[in-house]
Amino acid sequence: MSDISVNRKALRDYHILERMEAGLELKGTEVKSIRAGRANLGTGYARVENGEVYLYDADIQAYERASFEQHEPKRRRRLLLHKQEIDRLFGLTQIKGHTLVALRMYWKKSRVKVELGVGKGKEARDKRQDIKKRVVKRETDREIAKFNRRQG
Repeated sequence: MSDISVNRKALRDYHILERMEAGLELKGTEVKSIRAGRANLGTGYARVENGEVYLYDADIQAYERASFEQHEPKRRRRLLLHKQEIDRLFGLTQIKGHTLVALRMYWKKSRVKVELGVGKGKEARDKRQDIKKRVVKRETDREIAKFNRRQG
């Protein structure tokens, strides 16, 4: 599995409570554009509507070498999930403050998949705590490496 696009902002802005894999319904020019590396998940999110799940704001740029049929770069795209998974996601998103965020887009065999996360928004203090944890981890790793260099 190789990543096509990763939404780093999602991990910064949300506590991810649950992750789920979904297939993506694409047009031919979209697949060719993705193969050319022209996909971006930047602010991608999903919503459950009428028993189906749709991906919004996933930017797949137009395929330059297409003849006449071209796709819209930011159109909504249907996600392929089982009925039970859709019902579960619908229940989880009905809880106040929970949303479906697109975490990454990747290849699995010859198919394009999207990893969805049920996220709860972080507050500013949560972000500061995450930064503190990263700094402490970096410093301890640095000290351990320094200690190991002296020993060897």
